[in-house]
Parts: sequence; structure tokens; C-alpha cells
Amino acid sequence: MTVSVAVAAVTFDRPGELAVLLDAINKQSMPVDTICLVDSGTIPSRELASSHPKVDYVRSEANLGGAGGFALAILKAVASGAEWVWIMDDDAEPGDPACLETLVREAEARGLDAVVPLVVAPGHPDKLSFFFRIDGKVTHERAEVEKAGFLPDVGHFFNGALIRSNVFFKVGVPDIRLFIRGDEVDFMIRLRKAGIRFGTVATAWISHPHAFSETKHVFGARWHVIVPDSAFKRYFYYRNRGYLIRRYRRGKSMVADVGGYLGYFLPRGDFRGLAEWFRAFSAGLRDKGFGPLEDQKF
Repeated sequence: MTVSVAVAAVTFDRPGELAVLLDAINKQSMPVDTICLVDSGTIPSRELASSHPKVDYVRSEANLGGAGGFALAILKAVASGAEWVWIMDDDAEPGDPACLETLVREAEARGLDAVVPLVVAPGHPDKLSFFFRIDGKVTHERAEVEKAGFLPDVGHFFNGALIRSNVFFKVGVPDIRLFIRGDEVDFMIRLRKAGIRFGTVATAWISHPHAFSETKHVFGARWHVIVPDSAFKRYFYYRNRGYLIRRYRRGKSMVADVGGYLGYFLPRGDFRGLAEWFRAFSAGLRDKGFGPLEDQKF
């Protein structure tokens, strides 16, 4: 199987993890053509990048966030002329040398334009970093998801996602306004609206830090909310949820968020947490609050 693949990767002050990622990419059984790496960190990783001959290093003096970094890296990867773009964050790592080969094979065999591997929690090989909803219930159990083999029309972008280059001409690149937390949901919605065939390949996997502690169950296992572990992440997550509800008129998500966060914060008497959620969420609903967190006045 002869295909051309360009990696679109981003990094921010994680030289150790970046070194592991670059080594893992270079050990893949299916070689990549180039690694387009966007570095927005406070300490540039130019020297590390230069030790890998396939790396096309791009230094950004502005913190573009995950969305902006991926957007720039993807544009570089598409501009390289590669047929496929393989997207990676610096703290991700392909699970085995056959990861890319498996993704390409499954995509070609199923006639798909985008495929995503399972994302496994480091040190917890039986757990998935991000949940799936199986039979209406939230699960992090890898075995439960692997039973399906392939899950159509769903996936956890962007880590490990393999996407045909021409898809970006149809749906665009990640939205830099979302910065972090929400750009991946927005992109998946755009794929669905454009009729792009995609899904999760449960026979391929990468590792990436988990978010177990962020998933808070409300009213049992069928209802949950996400509460990120820092004020920075919470702001962007809540704001972006509100914005995406507005942009795509997601009525069910509106009910789930309002009911879920009221059901989470009120019984705990956490009025500060509720106010923090409402401030950011309502800004998104009003199409406000974009830009650096310190500039917000609303």
C-alpha cells in the first residue's frame, strides 16, 4: 500500500513528550513523508525538532491554543501535497508501530475519509482516556468499545485522527476562535453536516493523558457533565459549549448542560462554581468572550 501521509503536530513546553512522539512516528511500519510541527511554547523546541530530518518546524511567538496550532499545522501538511494528514498533540503516542498502517488500511477498506483510533490512558491499558456512550451509558472501559470493532460517525478528535487532505477544503480547519476545548466537537459536527464518512477504528490505539476526574455523573450513569480541573480550561470549555449550542442550534445539548450543571453545582452548594459556569456559558450563547482569557469583559 503506497500512500503519502503528512503529520500535523503541535507542541507547547513538553520537550520530553515531544521526543517520545517523534521517535514513535519515525518507528511506524508505514513511513510518513513529513512532520509539520507548530511550536507555541515559551521555550522553543527547535533544536529537538532539527534532530529529526522529516520535521518541518514552525515557530509561533503567539500562543495559538490547540485549535490555532492544529489549524496552522494542518495547512502546512495539506500544502505538502500529502494525500492524508495524521494529527497529533505532543503528549500523544501511537500505541504500536502498526498504528498508522492499521488506520490507512481500515480507511481504504471502508471507503472512509477520516478515521480515529481509540485513545488509551497511559498506565491504564484497559481504560480509555475519553468516554464513549454505549447503549446509552457512559463508559471508559476499553473492552466495551473494542467489541464494536468500528464505531461509525463518532470519534475523539484530534489526537491520532487520520484525515484525507481534501476533507479540509470541504469543512475547513479547526476554528482558532475556540482556542482549546470545543474545537474538536465543532470539527466533528462540520464533518457530519458535510456528509463526510468517518468513524473510530477500535483495532488501532494511541495513548494520551486521561480526563477521568473531569467527568462528573449527575442523576446516575446516563447523565454527566465535564468540570475541567483549572479555571483556564473551565472557562474555554464552558464558553465553547455555549457558543456551539448557539451556532448549531443544539437544543438537546442546551437541556443537558443547563440541567446537568444545575444538578451538579446546586446540591453541593457550590454557588461559586455555578456562577463561573454561567458567566462563561452565557458568553458563548451570546457569541461573546473570544480572545485571551485576561481580556474578557462581560
